[in-house]
Amino acid sequence: IFITNNLLCAKHQVSVSQQEEGLNDVQEIIKTEKAFPERRLRGVLEELSVGCSRFVALANKDVNQAGRTKLDRERLKSCMREMDSMGQQAKQIRTQVKKNTVRDKLKLVQNFLQKLRFLADEPQHSIPDVFIWMMSNNKRIAYARVPSKDILYSIVDEETGKDCGKVKAVFLKLPGKKGFGPAGWTVQAKLELYLWLGLNKQRKDFLSGLPNGFEEIKAAKMGPSLQSIPPVSLVYNMKQVFQLRAHMYQARSLFAADSSGLSDPFARVFFSTHSQVTEVLSETLCPTWDQLLVFDDVELFGEASELRDDPPIIVVEIYDQDTVGKAEYIGRTFAKPTIKMCDEPYGPPRFPPQLEYYQIYRGNCTAGELLAAFELLQIGQGGKADLPPLEAPTDSERGPILPVPLGIRPVLSRYRIEVLFWGLRDLKRINLAQVDRPRVDIECAGRGVQSALIQNYKKNPNFSTLVKWFEVDLPENELLHPPLNIRVVDCRAFGRYILVGSHAVTSLRRFIYSAPDKTSNNWATAGTNILSSRTLSRPAGDVIVDMDAEPLIRKVDTVVKLDATEDESDREKKKKKKKKKGGQEEEDETDERVLDWWSKYFASIETLKEVCLFYIKPDDLLLKGSKMKEKGKEKKSSKEKKKGQAADGSDKRPAKSRVDELVVYNKELESEYGNFEDWLHTFNLYRGKAGDDDEHPLDDDRVVGRFKGSLCMYKLPLSEEITREAGFDPNMGMFQSIPHNDPINVLVRVYVVRATDLHPADINGKADPYVVIKLGRSEVKDKENYISKQLNPVFGKAFDIEATFPMESMLTVSVYDWDLVGTDDLIGETKIDLENRFYSKYRATCGISSNYSVHGYNIWRDPMKPSQILAKLCKDGKLDGPHYGPGGKVKVAGRIFHGPTEIEDENGLKKQTEEHLALTVLNHWEEIPRVGCKLVPEHVETRPLLNPDKPGIEQGRIEMWVDMFPMDTPAPGPPIDISPRKPKRYELRVIIWNTDEVILEDDDYFTGEKSSDIFVRGWLKGQQEDKQDTDVHYHSLTGEGNFNWRFVFPFDYLIAEEKIVISKKESMFSWDETEYKIPPRLTLQVWDADHFSADDFLGAIELDLNRFPRGAKTAKQCSLNMIRNDHELPTISIFKQKRVKGWWPFVARDENDEMELTGKVEAELHLVTAEEAEKSPVGLGRNEPDPLEKPNRPDTSLMWFLSPLKSIRYFIWHNYRWLILKVLGLLLLLLMVGLFLYSIPGYLVKKMLGA
Repeated sequence: IFITNNLLCAKHQVSVSQQEEGLNDVQEIIKTEKAFPERRLRGVLEELSVGCSRFVALANKDVNQAGRTKLDRERLKSCMREMDSMGQQAKQIRTQVKKNTVRDKLKLVQNFLQKLRFLADEPQHSIPDVFIWMMSNNKRIAYARVPSKDILYSIVDEETGKDCGKVKAVFLKLPGKKGFGPAGWTVQAKLELYLWLGLNKQRKDFLSGLPNGFEEIKAAKMGPSLQSIPPVSLVYNMKQVFQLRAHMYQARSLFAADSSGLSDPFARVFFSTHSQVTEVLSETLCPTWDQLLVFDDVELFGEASELRDDPPIIVVEIYDQDTVGKAEYIGRTFAKPTIKMCDEPYGPPRFPPQLEYYQIYRGNCTAGELLAAFELLQIGQGGKADLPPLEAPTDSERGPILPVPLGIRPVLSRYRIEVLFWGLRDLKRINLAQVDRPRVDIECAGRGVQSALIQNYKKNPNFSTLVKWFEVDLPENELLHPPLNIRVVDCRAFGRYILVGSHAVTSLRRFIYSAPDKTSNNWATAGTNILSSRTLSRPAGDVIVDMDAEPLIRKVDTVVKLDATEDESDREKKKKKKKKKGGQEEEDETDERVLDWWSKYFASIETLKEVCLFYIKPDDLLLKGSKMKEKGKEKKSSKEKKKGQAADGSDKRPAKSRVDELVVYNKELESEYGNFEDWLHTFNLYRGKAGDDDEHPLDDDRVVGRFKGSLCMYKLPLSEEITREAGFDPNMGMFQSIPHNDPINVLVRVYVVRATDLHPADINGKADPYVVIKLGRSEVKDKENYISKQLNPVFGKAFDIEATFPMESMLTVSVYDWDLVGTDDLIGETKIDLENRFYSKYRATCGISSNYSVHGYNIWRDPMKPSQILAKLCKDGKLDGPHYGPGGKVKVAGRIFHGPTEIEDENGLKKQTEEHLALTVLNHWEEIPRVGCKLVPEHVETRPLLNPDKPGIEQGRIEMWVDMFPMDTPAPGPPIDISPRKPKRYELRVIIWNTDEVILEDDDYFTGEKSSDIFVRGWLKGQQEDKQDTDVHYHSLTGEGNFNWRFVFPFDYLIAEEKIVISKKESMFSWDETEYKIPPRLTLQVWDADHFSADDFLGAIELDLNRFPRGAKTAKQCSLNMIRNDHELPTISIFKQKRVKGWWPFVARDENDEMELTGKVEAELHLVTAEEAEKSPVGLGRNEPDPLEKPNRPDTSLMWFLSPLKSIRYFIWHNYRWLILKVLGLLLLLLMVGLFLYSIPGYLVKKMLGA
């Protein structure tokens, strides 16, 4: 049973190991930048899908085998489901793997690997694991635990445990609590074991995996016993002698083990029973040992061919040397040597071995990389003389240390590294003393340079000398470049230097200078754009640019969340409506006087949402784009204006009929533009001991400041063409045309639009947020304008702060929770480095809008006009132009751009202007060769809010943007008004005229007839407490009801957001009112009135006032399909139609939860503004003013106890009049007979007596 249970496990293990191997290959290909990583990934996915289907086929046969427990069966079914699903997904992902998506798909496939690992782990151990203990004086010192599934034997090779019948290195660790954490990571002992676990009948195979060349020494037989007894010991006659050469070149990004944030590392190499250490290098995280460790006379047992195919493992451990106490463990890595047997030549391609990077692990997390090579050379008959000769120690200062030989050591070239020293920021105190006179030391491969000393850090944290350089010998292979160390020291009194913090630049590749190719037009790409507008909207070779041709997709990866509480179905309905009605759709806000900044904001969000829905298949994108362009041309000629066409860029309508838009990013602006590190980079400085994975610290706690600057490295000698260029300043090296770093006064204008998904800060699950802006010593608190009980507040605020760069360059935007008692709590904050934005070539000071306007909602914000900006950019980039020509043309750098030349002022007069043309060039600046890049457009960015007390957990998001204006330029205009729109007051008048076919609930006491006492109830969603009822139509026998009754619902409405705004106190203890935004929905219900019990609910209808089906003209035409097929039917909005009359169905759910028709109502909806309502008021019900006529109800509609005579007349006389007449006639006859019988005796006596 155990063997079959573990079949599943073994299959999984095979799949896991194969996939792991494949993924490691892909990562290595990407890392070393080899060609076609996507092919290898496709191969891995193919193997995975085939393996999954094979597993499912095998498991199907196995699922009903005898001897399985319920857990086994259920687990097997669960695994089959998972594997089947994984196989399908793998097939799907395989088709989507492209060169540009390899990294994203690799992450997905790594998730599969984790899932496979989880499935392969047996939840119920069917057999105990193997424990190996090391004892000393009867004390348990160390142990190892070997999972039984790893050493389980099976006749099928694929199902055998991965370590079964193999000599395996096992590392012993400390038992109990000592084994956890850093103390337990060091190896207590290393054992080489051969383990085999299998069935008794398979025991003959237990020695099959041992290296050949041994003799068994068995114990004396004790009577009849097993035929195959394990030997007491093995004697190996066959042994091989080797020499191991460990070429320890360097390590990088090591774990910081000392409080200074550095380490004093050395490496210990274990092989077989030998161990050696490298020298200790002090105070570095990137040591270059350049040392060869030689292990002589290493004896290994077994046949030479076996050892060649599977050499023993080498263990390398890195330690930090401490002056007091024993060395501290940093991390460990494993390696396999390259083996050369004595009969093989020492030469290419295998020898000399290449240096490789080995990942160093500390517990479960990475702790750096080791660059080394290992070769295992067999010593033959001729002894060591046959081995490649070793070089003698070359450096007399290092003593007898052997360097890495020339064939293995990288080939070096002369490089020059230029360093731009800009400044230091946010330096923390060191030993309670403030940093006053800091200096930056740069070191790479033993050479370096020092910055100028900052004389007073508080007054000016920038360096006086900007560029310095040094020359260094570096490997030609870029992957082997040593790290560059940045250290900041504080120069204290008496010549003391104290380390403030350090940073290691592990990869210098991004700083390597490459000369521009003069022959070709090298087009600059914009930041991290996935798709540039040029690729989508026109061929790359086009030189003429038309302003109207908008890009098809402005930003593909932008997904905007419109409202946290928004109902998705509403949006879907809206889109469907747009598609359906097309040209008949009315323009919402085409009047310039009505439009404001929020019109632009919501139009942008709508467009981007439609773009995201449209962008489904990237392969079909160009095809769709071309088709849409054709459609756009046709529609332009027929002068159709379609609102829904804004997204696809093909609808070229006149500017008036279209709302100008901005770009809404669902991320920080920095992530879109590479952190604005186009020439000025920010390096975090670290200090203090790094934390371990178990203690969950973050490196952020170790940051003690930031160094701002840049690096540029290039091979010497440099081409003379560059140095001969006009205006080349040799003092600035490659950092030409860099602005000065003197202090500069700037007006910073912060616009905060709104926050979404805030973390609740009060016990009621809500928050009372307000904004705090902090820049340097300036702080602006908007506490008095807090928004009560909101997690999605709309702030709509602009804040102006004057600042001096570089002293005040870190802007902090915080959202606090207002509290009546006690201090306010921080919900979250976001920090923006304004300095990088200010100096960036992307021009992030003030976003470039899509259109130029001198008045209205889209007024130009920048104090510099587009023509001035363009002239400055051309001058800075040494470009030819701009040259404005007739017919709306402008020429820049040999490229011609087209655009309109007229502008309309506030009075509607048209003037000639060049601003539109200049703006066209700015919006297509990325197409200018050499200096072109995507300029930051007018935008709103969405930033995550973080709380230092809850690191790494997003506390909400804030939508905002920042404008910056230097104080030495003309002053900008007043800030744009983005204050939240005030809701408009409306009054909805609903007249309930009649009902029909209402189901009959009651039985008559006397007649047993079905009837209902009908009344209608109505309210607006969110105002249930203000519900209104009609009067009762009593005793309806047909379901017909006549009311002529008016409901009046006043409400506040936001047109742009299509929401009703309700302000009310949550409870009697609430301090102030809470504002809610809910969709405008009218609910109408029909009820059966009961006198002595609760009224009976019969049916209801809910109408979304923005999109509800048009009412039927007659009751017959009114049906359930009006509700069922509401997506297909044309819808209307009461806000456009103003007055609607018709029949709508009442529905309810039956026992089977299916909708059934329970009645029909004829209603009239009339929407008026508050001003119109004041001019023509109406009364509730049928009251004055403007009273409605009394309904013409049948005489049967009455209450029996208010008019009993009428009730008798209608309910009894109408139905039983013949019966009553007969009974009365019979009673009269009986009375007459009675009187006759009563009077006849007397009458007879009188007659007889003759009286």
